[in-house]
Amino acid sequence: MRTCGVLLRGALVVSVGVMAGCGGPTAAAPVPVFSAAARPGTIQLVADPTPLPPLTMQDLDGRIITTDDLRGKVTLVNFWATWCAPCRAEIPDLIKLQARYPDHLQIIGVSADEGPVQVVEDFATEYGINYPIVMATPELNRAFPGVMALPTSFIVDPEGRVVQTHIGLINPGVLEQETRFLADLDPTITVDIVEENQHGLLVNAAQATQIPGLDLTTLTPEHRTTALQRLNEEGCTCGCKLTLAQCRINDSSCDVSLPLAEQVVAEIVGTRS
Repeated sequence: MRTCGVLLRGALVVSVGVMAGCGGPTAAAPVPVFSAAARPGTIQLVADPTPLPPLTMQDLDGRIITTDDLRGKVTLVNFWATWCAPCRAEIPDLIKLQARYPDHLQIIGVSADEGPVQVVEDFATEYGINYPIVMATPELNRAFPGVMALPTSFIVDPEGRVVQTHIGLINPGVLEQETRFLADLDPTITVDIVEENQHGLLVNAAQATQIPGLDLTTLTPEHRTTALQRLNEEGCTCGCKLTLAQCRINDSSCDVSLPLAEQVVAEIVGTRS
């Protein structure tokens, strides 16, 4: 990550006026996809980026992708699922970004679907996805920890370090600015350096994949998908105005959401508690 003259101050560290690459834009930089109004002038990246371990992935077409293949480009690793409505909503914007920046950006979709791979293949064909799709594996889950909701996107710089994480729907203009900064395409973008990535609450229509207090690993894939769909849709009655999934993640001590969530699971498996 190129950070000339970074000024650190406070628990959340901020830099002022950091220029991409410090040497101006490269020749023939692609015209931005999104309007200036949608692209912030300042982005946030972490002060202590995490290097990725060596990884090997196989996409739906059988092609092998390694971390070495990704060096030199910005990489956006997008965890998603076919059943996730917010994931489907952001895919057209990801397609546009991949088409505009083929020499500077590589998007990789990591499908969390547990059903037949053919479902994911058909989905990718229907949506015209123009970037590789791989299925989630224990290796990928270890390399990109903490995915408790979909979509979750990890931004990896050209040196192979995770410099930002987005949970839930994100303004695609932010993703474009991150790409343009990290790829040295726009010298006008500044960056605030944060000491650590603060995810905050589960918001922006993110679909939870893990529910604190519930063990969904014992369910069949079909039951687990149904349970997650309902937990991400049905509201908690504690007064939080959140879904059961959001309430459990944002406040795992809530004594209202847990029994309601347990009841949902019991109904799905056919054994009411």
